[in-house]
Amino acid sequence: MSTKEKLISHVMKEEPVASANKVTVVGVGMVGMACAISVLLKDLCDELALVDVMEDKLKGEIMDLQHGSLFLKTHKIVADKDYSVTANSKLVVVTAGARQQEGESRLNLVQRNVNIFKFIIPNIVKHSPNCIILVVSNPVDILTYVAWKLSGFPRHRVIGSGTNLDSARFRHLMGEKLNIHPSSCHGWIIGEHGDSSVPVWSGVNVAGVSLQGLNPQMGTEGDSENWKAVHKEVVDGAYEVIRLKGYTSWAIGMSVANLCPRWSSVPSVLGNSGLTDVIHMTLKPDEEKQLMSSADTLWGVQKELVL
Repeated sequence: MSTKEKLISHVMKEEPVASANKVTVVGVGMVGMACAISVLLKDLCDELALVDVMEDKLKGEIMDLQHGSLFLKTHKIVADKDYSVTANSKLVVVTAGARQQEGESRLNLVQRNVNIFKFIIPNIVKHSPNCIILVVSNPVDILTYVAWKLSGFPRHRVIGSGTNLDSARFRHLMGEKLNIHPSSCHGWIIGEHGDSSVPVWSGVNVAGVSLQGLNPQMGTEGDSENWKAVHKEVVDGAYEVIRLKGYTSWAIGMSVANLCPRWSSVPSVLGNSGLTDVIHMTLKPDEEKQLMSSADTLWGVQKELVL
């Protein structure tokens, strides 16, 4: 008898029950691994699967994570180039795609990543037909639409990371300006995750106190405190990080982990079955006009896609 046989007696005759909360991350680049480690550290799954076409990188990353499994509660961490490793996932996070280069807008990435999605999405559907797909790859708003069309899933089961990160950047910068923690600053960025995003100044508040009520010119050109610059920093922030370190990773990874148990490009409600509700925001006419302009920007690219 082997040491294992002397130590352990197998009792259960049935097949083991599949993981209840399996999460797959497609793509082991900087963003994918930031998503993976954020999900692991927040104990959001009982099994994590990684998949990528770069076999050596994939093997190295999975070994590195497994070596730290003593310090994690997730009992199973697996990886493979073959999408069968993703089978029966509850949530699939798609981060794979061409990387945004310095000075390149997210929209310029679109057709390159559409072609990549034509391979990824059918494989996800084949092995996890009941999963929720969370798209992170840029341009995220358009690629979420692409994933939905390619998957054939109902719309509530294909969501994007949207402006969750933009709103986080916004709240961080608000906190910096007011010298308080971002968790005490409340405000939304809606529309495109990118250059045409819209700050909802009318909803910005701290402890329920409307900042626009205190400063009616907030967000306008006539604002002596120049709050409009905060939104510009939100838009420019990703480009600056890319210029400085070559890519963005940690903030989007933490944003994705924040979305795994719930959701938010307009405020929404995310449950175990996907996106269940959308909040009706009260927008001022100029904010509504900006949102429509953001949507038109995305539609201008989306209607040209070859799916």
